[in-house]
Amino acid sequence: MDASEFRRRGKEMVDYMADYLEGIEGCQVYPDVEPGYLRPLIPPSAPQEPDAYEDIIRDIEKIIMPGVTHWHSPYFFAYFPTASSYPAMLADMLCGAIGCIGFSWAASPACTELETVMMDWLGQMLRLPEAFLAQHGGEGGGVIQGSASEATLMSLLAARAKVTRRVRATSPELTDAAVLGKLVAYASDQAHSSVERAGLIGGVKLKAIPSDDKFAMSACALQEAVQRDKAAGLIPFFVVATLGTTPCCSFDRLLEVGPICNREGMWLHIDAAYAGSAFICPEFRPLLNGVEFADSFNFNPHKWLLVNFDCSAMWVKKRADLTGAFKLDPLYLKHSHQDSGLITDYRHWQLPLGRRFRSLKLWFVFRVYGVRGLQAYVRKHVQLAHEFESLVRQDARFEICADVTLGLVCFRLKGSNNLNEALLERINGAKKIHLVPCHLRDKFVLRFAICSRVVESRHVQRAWEHIRGLAAELLGAGTA
Repeated sequence: MDASEFRRRGKEMVDYMADYLEGIEGCQVYPDVEPGYLRPLIPPSAPQEPDAYEDIIRDIEKIIMPGVTHWHSPYFFAYFPTASSYPAMLADMLCGAIGCIGFSWAASPACTELETVMMDWLGQMLRLPEAFLAQHGGEGGGVIQGSASEATLMSLLAARAKVTRRVRATSPELTDAAVLGKLVAYASDQAHSSVERAGLIGGVKLKAIPSDDKFAMSACALQEAVQRDKAAGLIPFFVVATLGTTPCCSFDRLLEVGPICNREGMWLHIDAAYAGSAFICPEFRPLLNGVEFADSFNFNPHKWLLVNFDCSAMWVKKRADLTGAFKLDPLYLKHSHQDSGLITDYRHWQLPLGRRFRSLKLWFVFRVYGVRGLQAYVRKHVQLAHEFESLVRQDARFEICADVTLGLVCFRLKGSNNLNEALLERINGAKKIHLVPCHLRDKFVLRFAICSRVVESRHVQRAWEHIRGLAAELLGAGTA
């Protein structure tokens, strides 16, 4: 493919993408395929000679699209949103064309410097404390990770290295392995499974702290656990506080948990993967109060801020805590500016060496939408969630199971778990809308998350009528 054909095919692909997204409402949200459907449809090995481009495009419709779950359909209400916008797609195209691997400033100065500035822009939008920003030459700064899972793991590993140095400075007879065996981390019993995975990868004990009646981590229970573990000779070193839990979008109380962490010398990491986007709105910013106690903070613009995957924003108060844990400088990666104090080499802030020019997506989206446009987008989703909550509350057969704060509604039929499992099976079996469940205490609960960029009130209304109709069938009664 030469440049001339690329121009032609590129325009065709943009048209194909725009047509797909404009017509996505008419697509069945969940595919009809069964596991293993794809392999029989393609050859067992790669072609020895080039295929015609037209054949490839035909195979997209024949092979790929029948197996796609349409995450951007206005009838997709599962998980949490994954962001999508035309400016972000265009930025991704440019990223692919530039094709730099921005592991250091020298590898592509613009890639590094735009990321630093965009993370400061975003931090200002959230009104983060100055300690987290790089703009005034402080000790902190931001970095784009691939996911919140990576950010949690990076924070845990940095905290592990920091506490190991501290303990060995006062107890040099202890080996690194001996210290590692004593370390213990904590998170709410509502925290994401990636927190538990970070503990497994990091080789440290992770303990679940009971949540209260609002599904928030109990600060008293955390303090008690820390005291018990210290009395047993363990070393509490790391706490994950979640703002916007995956099951029900509950919020750990930073103003209660934070002082405990600071007093006990434990690293506090805030995981706000979904909810963090809402903090650009003044009315939701109080949910972040207490961030000043944290050592690291993370959320995913690729969930709710119209920036396509992947783009996970992470800030640290002291960037040396990250670079001190991961810095390696083989000769082939060194460059003349690395010790100048004027630049950042982001390879020291992450697990992989290579990194894409992801900050272009932030730059495009922020400039095309503006802060007010992004705030309006978040507020619309929250409004639609409250609309759905109101519809549920008007039907005496159903109950709301957790506070509706942002764009997620947890609800269920009044009755047994088996009844609600059967309802969800009917909902997803019909494939007109898509939901996923969660467990809240001993209850099987349905989650209704406002996800699509193009979702409107009429889609929420139709989804509710569909749910009510299936519930009526299940209960053996007419629709009220």
